[in-house]
Amino acid sequence: MAQRVTLIKIRKGDSSNINQELQWLGNSLGLFNLRDKDSSCFRLFITLVRTSKQKRPLSSDEIAEHLKLSRGTVIHHLAKLMDAGIAVKEQKGYLLREGNLRDVVKDLHRDMEAVFAEVEEVAREIDERLG
Repeated sequence: MAQRVTLIKIRKGDSSNINQELQWLGNSLGLFNLRDKDSSCFRLFITLVRTSKQKRPLSSDEIAEHLKLSRGTVIHHLAKLMDAGIAVKEQKGYLLREGNLRDVVKDLHRDMEAVFAEVEEVAREIDERLG
């Protein structure tokens, strides 16, 4: 499975507002963009974060109903979150990859280290072949 993670260095403000913290985290991971005028991806992300402790997958229909979004919009954003390695699909629905955000970020870090190690090895092999 291909995974795409975008890291964006964004200066973190001094906020004690949990929604602003979640927005910063998601923006830093490249999850949200300016085209998402109604913040539907952000709202879906928050929904998955809030239900992660319960480890109860949510169906796309449940999420759509809860957020008052079309199922198509929900599926689109879920696909983006799965591509980024944030969310996973279980038999009965979707949930965060891990039970909390810290573990999700730690997993992403490990994934990126593995990718960089592989890229570094291929670069070494190419350098050797080029002389």
